[in-house]
Amino acid sequence: MEVKIGVQHAPRELVVETEISPEDFEAQLTEAVTSDGILAFTDSKGRRIAVPGSKIAYVEIGTGAHGTVGFR
Repeated sequence: MEVKIGVQHAPRELVVETEISPEDFEAQLTEAVTSDGILAFTDSKGRRIAVPGSKIAYVEIGTGAHGTVGFR
């Protein structure tokens, strides 16, 4: 699944592919934001990502668009 995370005072959003289910990711996100903690997860390439919950501006959780080439 593809996740886009907007971080306050950052010019670009984080775009990450992860194997976490949308429900589990949303639960981790809610916990990080409400407790002012850290949103930490592993992407599909095995890299660890950590974002402070207080700095998250927005999050888009989706399936991504794999294999799109050319004009639509």
